[in-house]
Amino acid sequence: MIAIGSDHGGYALKQEIMRHLSSRGLAYQDYGCYSEESCDYPVYGKAVAHAVADGTCEKGILICGTGIGISLAANKIHGIRCAVCSDCFSAEMSRRHNNANIIALGGRVVGPGLALMLVDLFLDTPFEGGRHQRRVSMIEE
Repeated sequence: MIAIGSDHGGYALKQEIMRHLSSRGLAYQDYGCYSEESCDYPVYGKAVAHAVADGTCEKGILICGTGIGISLAANKIHGIRCAVCSDCFSAEMSRRHNNANIIALGGRVVGPGLALMLVDLFLDTPFEGGRHQRRVSMIEE
């Protein structure tokens, strides 16, 4: 199960991503927001982060205007490694080397085509482990 959430700045892109997840046959849980009405991104960043941290969901996707604010909120939750990504290389490496468990996207930064590529890379790329596990463990401490 994938947790997904956004604020008003990411709402439209979240709708595109949910349709894409459905087309791939991937289960997801929408943690809000549910309209383009102005709202506070920390509420949704933390909701998705808690769902990933407690094991309810395996990975998460967050979207706000830039991806930055919502990622900061998510990263306050112990066990979360949320990476803001706006290019394919970063999305892939966030998984391979950092074992990121949430990707954050900017609804005002990346278009839908690129966003779907980033989501696919994030969801499909495995963590390499090895020397990278030592570093991830250092982050978790």
